[in-house]
Amino acid sequence: MQSTDILLPWRDIMVDSVRRDVPDLSMRQWAILLSVYLTPGPHTVRKMSADFGIPKPAISRALDALSILGFIQRVRDPNDKRIVLVRKTADGALFVDEFARRVEERTRLSDLGGGF
Repeated sequence: MQSTDILLPWRDIMVDSVRRDVPDLSMRQWAILLSVYLTPGPHTVRKMSADFGIPKPAISRALDALSILGFIQRVRDPNDKRIVLVRKTADGALFVDEFARRVEERTRLSDLGGGF
């Protein structure tokens, strides 16, 4: 088995995503989206910038795109109006759940020796 063989299921997952009529997210947008949905909050631009080691404007641009898609929502912190929190949305949860389902399906097919 070659070291790149581990990437075959991910290639198929990516191809599945390209074939579907779903938003084509950048790696940065995916990283942010999955961080918001899979890690405990609160999520802020400052915290994500520190966690990812990239500038705040880069985080903000990715959040802009995710917000336009309806996958995240920005809201003011009720305790400190200077802080903007990043929150999940129903559309974002559906998108992430559907992606997780496709990953699970491809992983199962890979474990069974099929699908490639």
